[in-house]
Parts: sequence; C-alpha cells; structure tokens
Amino acid sequence: MIQENLRLVTQKIDEAAPPEKRGKVKLIAVSKTKPVSAIEEAYLYGIRDFGENKVQEIVEKFDLLPKDIRWHMIGHLQRNKVKYIIDKVALIHSVDSLRLAEEISKEAQKKGKVMPILIEVNIAHEDSKFGVSPGDCEQLIRQISLLPGVQIRGLMTVAPFVENGEENREYFKAMKQLYVDIMTKNIDNVYMDILSMGMTGDYQVAVEEGADYVRVGTGIFGERNYQPG
Repeated sequence: MIQENLRLVTQKIDEAAPPEKRGKVKLIAVSKTKPVSAIEEAYLYGIRDFGENKVQEIVEKFDLLPKDIRWHMIGHLQRNKVKYIIDKVALIHSVDSLRLAEEISKEAQKKGKVMPILIEVNIAHEDSKFGVSPGDCEQLIRQISLLPGVQIRGLMTVAPFVENGEENREYFKAMKQLYVDIMTKNIDNVYMDILSMGMTGDYQVAVEEGADYVRVGTGIFGERNYQPG
C-alpha cells in the first residue's frame, strides 16, 4: 500500500508542479503516530524526509532508524523540549515566536551548530492554529535574523482543513506573496528558499501555487492510529 501511495503522490506532485519545479518539490512523509515498520517501508522506497509533530516521537524513532533520515519538526514546539531534538532534526518548520527562536539559538550554540528554521504563519487567522499573523511576520523575521545559531530558510503554514483543496488556494497564493515580499527585502541571515505548505487534502493546489515542501501523511500511510500501543 505504501509503495503504491508514494507512487501516486509523487506523480500528482509532478503533475501539479510548474515546469521549472518539476522533480524539485520535496515530499515530507508525515509519520506521526506511525510505527517504525511503516517508516522503514517508506524508506525502502526512497523517502528520506519524515515529519513528526511530537518531540517524544522523534526521540524514540531517531535511534531505531537509519541515520541518513532527515527529520522535520512540523508540530508546535515547546521551549522546554528544544534541547531534546536540536541535534536530531534537519529543519524546524514551526517557529512562531521570538522566545522559541531564542531557545533554539541557545541550544544550537551549545551543540556548535546552526539550526535551519521556518517561520510558521497563521495565514487564515484561525484561533485553533499556531503561527504568527501575516502582518507581524516580517518584524518577527527581522528579530530572529539577529540571533546566532539559527538560520531562517523560509515560511510554513497549516491551511484550514477542507474537503476540497481548491478552497485553500487563496491562502496558498497569499503565502507565496508574503514569501516573495520578504525575499525581496534581502534581510541578512534570511535565505527564503523554502515554502512549506500543503498536506494530504490540498498538496496539489499548494504545489500549483509555489510550495517547495509538502507534508503528506494520510495520503502515504493511510488513516492515523491514535490508540495507545
């Protein structure tokens, strides 16, 4: 099932991508709540980028799986948990405050590394979602860009949950515009080469509107299992 799902998702990404980005959009397999065996299967078929929402799951899976996996922290990150993943993840997608960025800076410096991060934007102004408002995004980026040990690589959003991905096109368009606006400011230590948006229900629309990374879980692994054990 996973092999066939991966083939379909990859095909749909390529079909949705503009010609200049075909084959360049990165698929992040969202493996939250999934067992190590499912990740191993996706790995067998070439996937190296996996996304997790919880620090505990990254820590538990990190030691059990190949070291060339690139782990992505895509869920809300509490400041007191940064130290557990700072040397395990390739990219933190969900930075939405200066205080969190300062903690990442502190822990990255302890490890002698520079941590790539994305700024999470609440593009649809949903009360239930984390993320900085679009209007406050540039100011936050300018503040974080001054911190040692972190490197802003772009923006991320979690669009509203919809039955029809087309309903989120306006939000993806707005994210792309914000991304371009900030890129043109040429802020020091801000690279703006990653726009992370789109999930199982809307990733094709996100790719059409300029996503560099899409985060697909259910479309690869099937429905999530939240039962213990």
